[in-house]
Amino acid sequence: MRIYGNRQLKTLPGLTTRPTPARVREAVFNIWQGAIAGCRWLDLCAGSGSMGAEALCRGASLVVGIDKWGKVCSIIQENWEKVAQPEQEFKVLRGDVVGRLKTLAGQQFDRIYFDPPYASNLYQPVLEAIAKYQLLADSGELAVEYSPNHWTPQPMSGLDI
Repeated sequence: MRIYGNRQLKTLPGLTTRPTPARVREAVFNIWQGAIAGCRWLDLCAGSGSMGAEALCRGASLVVGIDKWGKVCSIIQENWEKVAQPEQEFKVLRGDVVGRLKTLAGQQFDRIYFDPPYASNLYQPVLEAIAKYQLLADSGELAVEYSPNHWTPQPMSGLDI
């Protein structure tokens, strides 16, 4: 898989990490193009880490990724080490995404990208945790990749959906 600047990323074989397709990555970064440089980025269910790597390549100052699989976290770490500049910070957290969000309480992110396995039932608990721990900055934005067959956005206190 290749990202911004024709950089090659590692992924696990098969669909274990379900890398975000290039057209989706391009659409997200086109929408947020003026807001990535210097931003604090949170990548939930990070998979291959392609979205966080793209954010680093485009100048994010901090990228935090969460995934539950150890092998995946090692690959994300390796991918991000390849693309990060010395002044950029990044952190890969392994574990249950809802539980790990609690450890981020007190931090805020300008952009949050959330792409869980569609049938995981993580949508509502994760969004509630983001609101509860106030992880989204006041002027921040959240993108959620989902299938309408598996989840329908619901209004909730603390987040405008």
